[in-house]
Amino acid sequence: MNNIYNKMLDFAKSNIQPYTQKVDEEAKFPVDSFEAIKKDKITGLIVPKEYGGQGLGLEEHTQTVLAFASSCATTGLCYMMHNVATMCIVAFGSDDMKKEYLPKIANGELLLALAFSETGTGTHFYNPEITVSKDGDKLLMNGRKSFVTSALYADFYLVLSNSFDAEGLDNWIIQKDLKGITFEESAWDGLGMRGNASMPMVFNNVDIDISNRVGPAGSGAEQVFNVVAPFFVIGLGAVYTGVALNACNTIIEYSMDRKYSDESALCNIPTVQNHIAEIFTKATSAKHFTLAAAKSGANGDADALAQIISARLNASDMAVEVCNKAMKIGGGTAYAKRITIERLLRDAYAAQVMAPSTDVLSIWLGKALTNQPIP
Repeated sequence: MNNIYNKMLDFAKSNIQPYTQKVDEEAKFPVDSFEAIKKDKITGLIVPKEYGGQGLGLEEHTQTVLAFASSCATTGLCYMMHNVATMCIVAFGSDDMKKEYLPKIANGELLLALAFSETGTGTHFYNPEITVSKDGDKLLMNGRKSFVTSALYADFYLVLSNSFDAEGLDNWIIQKDLKGITFEESAWDGLGMRGNASMPMVFNNVDIDISNRVGPAGSGAEQVFNVVAPFFVIGLGAVYTGVALNACNTIIEYSMDRKYSDESALCNIPTVQNHIAEIFTKATSAKHFTLAAAKSGANGDADALAQIISARLNASDMAVEVCNKAMKIGGGTAYAKRITIERLLRDAYAAQVMAPSTDVLSIWLGKALTNQPIP
């Protein structure tokens, strides 16, 4: 592993960790952390060097998300989605689009997000119902996206729609303050991941320009499965691996600090030692699996997609299992929310339902392993 992971861990300790508790308690987007991310121009991690970025790829994306999520899952997730949206422009944007957006992203001026999920299609976000129609010389977008993470805080959103002039889907980059766009601000009160600012985004006759279409007409599905899927799915694996590692480190430290009246520590109890061994093994296995899958994807291995999906599934399970076991070690102190295990457990539960859900991904993995088309 190169030094990007350790560098980002140090960044997170100074610029993400101090705000994590407040983000959860107040269910507020991690503004302070993202101001630091922008200031250090980490928004340009995967922007090509010719546009002022760092020119890095899937491995470094995964390592950075993992490092951020080891302090705050919300920050890791929102940053991951920014990178996914950026990668769509890198891979499919026209020369003019790249020149317009990528230097500003690289310079920390713009934060991007994804507006894909809809109530009518749920976790199958690649089947949008939102429409773009031609009205004279205008293109009008209408519909409602249900869970838009970083809503209100991102500057631009990638919006998936049915194509108005081709078979298939289109992907659009849409500025947040266009006339006709509203956000249902009171809609997000998550069990965990409380700083996500995930809320519905409504489009009411929003006048959009053809120049904001990312890639050729009808290329939206190709973008979803060739760009969004690998960066997003491995990114989620990194987020929930970060949750598992955070819980592991927290409970090990607690078990050493928790003293009884005879001055023995909680970690001196053999049963606790067994639990700690299991927790460490599961959290560390998720880390190595996730990073190895990212490397497989970066190398273009034949089974890279299967590796990426299975790493995400594994991390999702490990996060919940590690947090459950850590809660048992923490006992009443953990249950009373005196240490962070309770928050991490709530964050971990999101792994099962966040689109594409673990059930959907399991089907995709079965198809990938038997040479069937996805979805």
